[in-house]
Amino acid sequence: MAQLTLPNNSKVMQGKTVDAANGATRRKRFVIYRWDPDSGDNPRTDTYEIDLDKCGPMVLDAIIYIKNEIDPTLTFRRSCREGICGSCAMNIDGTNTLACTIATESIKGDVGIYPLPHMSVRKDLVPDLRHFYAQYASIKPWMQTQTPPPPDKERLQSKEERMKLDGLYECILCACCSTSCPSYWWNSDRYLGPAILLQAYRWIIDSRDEATGERLDDLEDPFRLYRCHTIMNCAKTCPKGLNPGKAIAAIKKLMVTRAV
Repeated sequence: MAQLTLPNNSKVMQGKTVDAANGATRRKRFVIYRWDPDSGDNPRTDTYEIDLDKCGPMVLDAIIYIKNEIDPTLTFRRSCREGICGSCAMNIDGTNTLACTIATESIKGDVGIYPLPHMSVRKDLVPDLRHFYAQYASIKPWMQTQTPPPPDKERLQSKEERMKLDGLYECILCACCSTSCPSYWWNSDRYLGPAILLQAYRWIIDSRDEATGERLDDLEDPFRLYRCHTIMNCAKTCPKGLNPGKAIAAIKKLMVTRAV
């Protein structure tokens, strides 16, 4: 029987453990993935026990506390702290989500924190999103028109036309959905993934855009669109409650409709 194993330099090792200070009353342990590409060492998990009375209620608050008060070498992304920017996307307690929107006390036991899965890691909790953003750029995420704009007003939409964008424009490109998708894990070099396809549909369905045919032509490919197998991890993990799988199905339907 074949036995598969990770290369020695990819095995995650047990790192250090830092206990909370004496007198801590609300203790919580955070097991955090660490990897420094400059050190040459294996990745590891460091465990930090903190007093929750010393920080805010969200997981991001705890991570910031650990960096500020315990270990300044801990590296992660964050910005708005309001679930709007998507910077603090990571895998928390086995689920891709935003650290700023998850309450620490909603997690039973130790809090496991890892970078978004199936992406190269730049350092610690920071994934390499360059390919993800290149895919986003490839769909031309801006309004394309051939007719000149009205001279004295904006390009208008009816209320019904505007409602078609609900559930699409709210995407913050955090990559939680794409990195939870097995099809994207296997084919990310060619398959655009749920986040980018949802963004593509946002422009395809926009009544003000005049490049619908070109956008559909660009997606008419065995891999760019059709690697979606409706596993629906994307909808389950989206921290904004969106449904990329539904948007992908709508694009496929448009492909069939225009071919008939």
